[in-house]
Amino acid sequence: MAANTIPRHILGDEESHPHNIGGSKRIAAVFSPFPMGDHEWTGDDQKTPPASVTLAQKLGVMDFFSLNVWRASIGELIGTAVLVFMIDAIVISTYETDIKMPNLVMSVLIAIVITILLIAVFPVSGGHINPIISFSAALVGIISISRAVIYMVAQCVGATLGALALKAVVSSSIENTFSLGGCTLTVIAPGPNGPITVGLETAQAFWLEIFCSFVFLFASIWMAYDHRQAKSLGLVKVLSIVGMVLGLLVFISTTVTAKKGYAGAGMNPARCFGAAVVRGGHLWDGHWIFWVGPFIACVAFYLYTKIIPTQHFHASGYPHDFFSTLKLACGSPQL
Repeated sequence: MAANTIPRHILGDEESHPHNIGGSKRIAAVFSPFPMGDHEWTGDDQKTPPASVTLAQKLGVMDFFSLNVWRASIGELIGTAVLVFMIDAIVISTYETDIKMPNLVMSVLIAIVITILLIAVFPVSGGHINPIISFSAALVGIISISRAVIYMVAQCVGATLGALALKAVVSSSIENTFSLGGCTLTVIAPGPNGPITVGLETAQAFWLEIFCSFVFLFASIWMAYDHRQAKSLGLVKVLSIVGMVLGLLVFISTTVTAKKGYAGAGMNPARCFGAAVVRGGHLWDGHWIFWVGPFIACVAFYLYTKIIPTQHFHASGYPHDFFSTLKLACGSPQL
């Protein structure tokens, strides 16, 4: 489906967004990190003086009082719940089944599930279902920090519900053996002289989380943030690339380390959080890595978008850019 053929009553009118920060009846394009508007960028847009806005508008404070934003967050909640249930079930089933290279099969299935869910949730909320996307979109300025907070809370609640649903349908032995499919650094395993802790070192897991999250943003979400690539490739292709890149990163992170007890790079803090809340125990060990690592990657990716030549990245139309918001808060002229 080509982006310029998608009906505007579904995607909305992104160019009207800076003047309608409090909430729009056209939901998807306003909330989405995937800008699919018909606006052609010529490079002269940078010369257009920015509209005068207040700090409250930059922060999107009115989003907390927008019914449309909260309705959209329901899509994020349900989408993340389904995501966690499906992915954690895939993790358990692929390792429980006697097949060769279960991590390869798992990665392919995860890529397919993520793609389908992104396509399903996109018209409702923009298809984030991941705090990495919401936080990164807020830094770049596609959505406000207020909307990002609402989305991330909804994602965490949804992830918890998804983990609860999975706990309700699996046996206690499978739950204990596979840690409910959650994000783990280590597990307790039987040893020659009693139980031993096996897994990945904290430093290794931390760097792997940063690298994989940055590659995820650079290799897939980057295409969605750039108007020209998003419009050229089309919605379905962009979302499919996001799913494939995540699947590849799951395969790489589980294959390169080859450590029993390490579940691979999380790249979705909400998914890790949901299983940790429901299962508890050792899932909280090193849980901070699955939040701090991706958020560092988001900041690094944002700095990358500010360093490269402006003609290579169209972000001038995004009203909530972090640097311009910060300068406004400090009383300096906007970028």
